[in-house]
Amino acid sequence: MAGGAVDATSDEGATPGRSAWPHVATRLDAVPVGAWHWRITLLAGLATFFDLYEVFLGGVLGSVLSEQWQLDADAKALLVGAPFFGMFAGAVVLGRAADRFGRRALFMVNLAGYSVTSLLAAFAPDLTSLIVLRVVAGLFLGAELPLVDTYVSELLPGAVRGRFVAVAYTLGFCGAPVAALLGGQLVAGRELLIDGWRWLLVFGGVGAAFVWLLRRSLPESPRWLSAHGRHAEADRIVAGVERGAGLTPPLPSPQLPPPAPQPAPRAATVPVTALLRPPYLRRTAMLWIFQVLQTVGYYGFGSLAPLVLMAKGHDVVDSLTYTALSFLGYPIGSAVSVLFIERLERKTLIIVSAAAIAVFGLAFGTAGSSAAIVAAGVLMTLTQNIFSNAFHVYQAELFPTEVRGGAVGIAYSLSRLTGGILPFVGIAVLDDFGAEGLFAGCAVLMALLCVDVALLGPRTTGRALESVRDQDATDGVPRGSGKAGAPAVSRR
Repeated sequence: MAGGAVDATSDEGATPGRSAWPHVATRLDAVPVGAWHWRITLLAGLATFFDLYEVFLGGVLGSVLSEQWQLDADAKALLVGAPFFGMFAGAVVLGRAADRFGRRALFMVNLAGYSVTSLLAAFAPDLTSLIVLRVVAGLFLGAELPLVDTYVSELLPGAVRGRFVAVAYTLGFCGAPVAALLGGQLVAGRELLIDGWRWLLVFGGVGAAFVWLLRRSLPESPRWLSAHGRHAEADRIVAGVERGAGLTPPLPSPQLPPPAPQPAPRAATVPVTALLRPPYLRRTAMLWIFQVLQTVGYYGFGSLAPLVLMAKGHDVVDSLTYTALSFLGYPIGSAVSVLFIERLERKTLIIVSAAAIAVFGLAFGTAGSSAAIVAAGVLMTLTQNIFSNAFHVYQAELFPTEVRGGAVGIAYSLSRLTGGILPFVGIAVLDDFGAEGLFAGCAVLMALLCVDVALLGPRTTGRALESVRDQDATDGVPRGSGKAGAPAVSRR
């Protein structure tokens, strides 16, 4: 049945030994996009909701508990930053584990751990236990977003990769307004003899458990299986996808694009130090700098917005209401990006949207009326998620399968470490210089980000993932003739 869902683990129709690394990749990219691709994207994207929900929940809890528990500035900063510190460790350790044990296995570990920890945090008796449990919850979520980037990118053809990753994140970014809306509704009272803010954590834990059950049907990445020499398993999955699309495995050669020249599969384990040598050094340096800077521009608003509005003189309920309205731009911006993320070069889109974030952030910092606050907030969050979707696709396209999970996870861990430190610096700047000073600082850092990507970032839009392995030490031209397959990433 054309485009229908398939049992990707079925043995029927598989031809053990037929697949080789480049053949599996080429066959995956040649399958027409259909229901299977949408199902994979939606199941991967549902879990991004909880990562982003947890991140934006920090600002909500900080604004609510600052009055209930009489928190000082350091306690508020630690409460907001707690999950980021856990995510830093999780992105490094679990991201690397995804390269060793598989994408699907880590998907299941991530959500199960977060679900249990979030439910325990809902019943935390004091600030210390709440912070510790939020750190552990962050640890399990640390590799989630990089893993979604990696997994979806490995299963989707290059021509639609950006659009489908954007769809996955559109689901996830609904977590931001949901956290603020639930906070505004539940903050003032008790439900079933439980403080309202605790229900925010229950919601995260129960929701993650439900998505965990749905995710059990996800297949392993055939590219990962093939890179680890498990060709028969990769072949079975790809053959199932082909049958579901109405194709007969193996595909007749006229339906396949000319395969790019590929080297033999590399060893399954590649040391992390390989990222610090050509051909990855330049891309690694660019991405590490980028991740530190983007955190300030992105989470500087999202995690601190309720506290910024309270500093402007608004009460808790009004602050959360304005924040929720501003956060509506997150899913809207993510959905809008689907329309053109494949039409524009990823590198260019990142630079333009980062500049827009700086402008709208300054507008939010200086806004006085409620209408101006919400308008600037919506424009900023809308632009942030055009930016976010572009870079999530971009970072997964920079490295080959053997190192992709670890490379993206390590780079992303820097954003989480920065996110943990950010509340301490951000709240201090907010207290000393006000919202205007806070967002002026964010604007400067976003300008530096634009310079970083412009000077060091390669172009990637529409390229096959396997082509990144053929770039030489200059990240410029492929080894060999380059007559087959996609052109190498070039600097222009």
